[in-house]
Order: sequence, then C-alpha cells, then structure tokens
Amino acid sequence: MPSGGSPSSVRPAVVGPGAEEAVAEAPARRPARSSPRRSRRGSRAERLAPFVLVAPAVLIIVALRLWPLALGVNFSFTGDGDRNGTSVGLDNYLTLFGDPLFRTALRNVGLLVLLLPVAVAIPGLLATFIYLRVPGHRIYRGVYFFPAVLSPVIVGAIFNLLLAYDGPVNAVLGVVGLGPVDWLGDPDVAIFAVVGVHVWATFGMALVVFLAGFSTLDRSLLDAARVDGASLPQTVWHVIVPGLTRTIQFVFVTTMIGMLTSMFGLLYVMTNGGPEASTYLPEYYIWVQQGQFNQPALASAASTALFLIMLVVGLAQVAVLRRAGREG
Repeated sequence: MPSGGSPSSVRPAVVGPGAEEAVAEAPARRPARSSPRRSRRGSRAERLAPFVLVAPAVLIIVALRLWPLALGVNFSFTGDGDRNGTSVGLDNYLTLFGDPLFRTALRNVGLLVLLLPVAVAIPGLLATFIYLRVPGHRIYRGVYFFPAVLSPVIVGAIFNLLLAYDGPVNAVLGVVGLGPVDWLGDPDVAIFAVVGVHVWATFGMALVVFLAGFSTLDRSLLDAARVDGASLPQTVWHVIVPGLTRTIQFVFVTTMIGMLTSMFGLLYVMTNGGPEASTYLPEYYIWVQQGQFNQPALASAASTALFLIMLVVGLAQVAVLRRAGREG
C-alpha cells in the first residue's frame, strides 16, 4: 500500500472467483420515490385547478345575472304607490293574471310556441340548400344574414311602409286579384305580420348556427343516401335531422327566447301593442307597466312570470326533441 493512501481509496486489482455472482445477486438500486405528502399536494392542486379557472366567470354571472334576478323576484312581492316597499305577498301576481292585457300576452306566447317550428324550419332548410351548394350559395349566405345586423327600429319602419294599407304589398296582391289586407290594423292578422317580420329579421343568426352544425355532419352519410337514390326530403329527414339533433335543440331554445325577449322594438314601431292590444307580449306588457303606469313591482312580477315561462317552454322543447331523437 502506498504511503499516505487511505484503505477506502484502494480498489482490488484482481477479482476473485464468485465476485461476479455476488455483484449479480446484489439488489438493484430502486428509483427515488416522491414523498406521499408531495403527491397528495399535487393531486389536490389538480383537483382545485378547474374551480380556480372557472371562479371568475361564476362570480361575474352571480354578480350580474343571478343577484339582480333574485332582487327582481324579491321586489315582485312588494307594493306600488302608497304601499311602496311593503310586503304584499302574492297580490301582484293575482293582479297580473287578472289583467286582460296580460292574459292576451300569454295567449300570444302560446301562438309563438305554435309558430316556432316554422321559424326554425326556414333557416334550417336554407342552410341545407347552402350546404348542398346550390348555385349562388356564397351570395345567399351573406344576403340571408344581412337583416340580422339591422336595428329592429329600422326593420319596423321599413315594413310599416311595405305593409301599409296602400303600400306595395297590397298593390301586388291587388294585381293578382287577392285584394288589400289590413296587415297592421286587423287584430286577427297583426300578430302574424309582426312575427313574420321578426322571423325575417333574425333567422340569419340561426342560419349561421345551422351551417356550423353542418360542419360536424359526416359527409359520407350524404353520399351514401345519394347513392341509394334517396330524395331530398328523405335525406333531410333520415340523415340531416338525426345528425343535427343538438344543433336543432339549441336553435329551438334560442329562437324561442328571442321571440319572447327581442320583439319589443318591432312591436313599438309597427303596432304599439295594437290594434285592440292584439299584439301584446309579456315584454311589451312589462314596459307599459314600468314606463307608462309607473308600477315597477307589478312589472317585476311580470318579468318573473316571463322568466318562468321561458324556463318551462325551453325545458319542454329540449325534452320533446331528445325523445324524438331517441325514437328516430
């Protein structure tokens, strides 16, 4: 052994017999394990991360949507005028459903529900034609969407001129011998005229949603239907409708919400609730009670009733469409 060297620094130059077996039998070094405490912290952070990311959006919804909604519902149980701020229980709701104007508005809501399939079928069929690339489909896409960017006031003013008793629409009807129609002055016709104008002005957005839904449709199914000799109605009913079930549900709900909450501008410009209050809808009734009669509590009760109507109608539509999709 050299002087100054430590025994531990000297390695044997000769390996004796059996040393290789000893080395082979030595236990293999295991990888270092993370401590259980650290792994628990990591899993807890992973579980909390989605909630942290969603928290700002939830706070905004609660502050700007749910909290004002709760205040409005609470305000609907208070009085107006001399009883301002005092609790009146269900008096506002009893007054609401006893008012003939509000009952007319509810009857018109039922009419909108009946007309809803037509309002959804129109953009759906037009989107189908555009998706199948009919001649001029690129131009139609822009033309159909253009009314959606117009103000309801502008649309109402335009159709006031077109649907006037001595307007161009009645002039065309007179040429073909159908006679003039009092589109905005006949109580039995006015609500259909306003709804028709609303559908014309807003179906462009539903058209865009349908086109987005078509992008998820399997093109091979359409090719197979074409090879099998399926007609266009058969292709629509057996291929397109089942493939766009979720899109149709979304368009149904959003179109109904739009009919119940976005027709005030047209009603105000075209009929002002008339003739004979035949075009009243809940949102117009709310504005009349708040803006003309200064009854905010009664208007809050009407707003709460409108919210419940939209909730019930929307859930019923989704349930019916899901059942129809399963049966299909």
